[in-house]
Amino acid sequence: MTIQFSACIELLFAAEANDPAERIRLAAAAGLTAVEFWSWRDKDLPSIVAALQDTGLTLTGFVSEPMAPLTDPAQHGAFLDGLAESIAIAQKLGCGTLIAQAGPLRPHVPREDQHAAIVECLARATEVLKGTGVTLLLEPLNTRVDHPGYFLPFTPEALDIIDAVGMPEIRLLYDLYHSAVMGETPQAVLAGRIDRIGHVHLADAPGRQEPGTGSLDWRDQLAWLEQRGYDGFVGLEYRPSQGTVDSLSALMG
Repeated sequence: MTIQFSACIELLFAAEANDPAERIRLAAAAGLTAVEFWSWRDKDLPSIVAALQDTGLTLTGFVSEPMAPLTDPAQHGAFLDGLAESIAIAQKLGCGTLIAQAGPLRPHVPREDQHAAIVECLARATEVLKGTGVTLLLEPLNTRVDHPGYFLPFTPEALDIIDAVGMPEIRLLYDLYHSAVMGETPQAVLAGRIDRIGHVHLADAPGRQEPGTGSLDWRDQLAWLEQRGYDGFVGLEYRPSQGTVDSLSALMG
């Protein structure tokens, strides 16, 4: 495989260093070429900039904040205002993608209305994103283990939302772990729509630890994605069961 890996420093190198900037330097020392993280508001951004410049690592993505629920039209204004602010931070950090999550299922609102609300919000988001060089990624999350109550656990519905928006600024964050927990395989849910993927995440399943600790056929799944044209980074978003560097051996060897 020629796919390059990106270390999610919220989980990788977290046991080795408290400082996110130091985790970036540890990722570089381990031979990785890119990093990513979740929130930006809790980070010392000047130290992040310095670490990225010192190491030459690419920042592949982080979450657009606040994580206002897209399922609720009353929260769309807050999301869009935060998106504009997050884009400015992404540009400062040389990062081309931001992550959005659908938000919780609203139990007393028809599902089709919530689906439509997400489409509407993301369509409005394209106007904020145009010309910025930043793409927004919609992320399905599993509801069986990690995110009960989340609106969007299945990849096909996320792709339907992206297709309904129909703009290149909105793409899919495909997480092999979350997809596997929901009983999906990339071959079944991505066929014919791989070009909608903006980024991929990887952890083994079950357990969400490093590849090789579970039963996920991750090598074949990554190879399948690559053979069909995916040439972006694969974000390592797992909880190391041992030291981070040792946990990377199956990937970096």
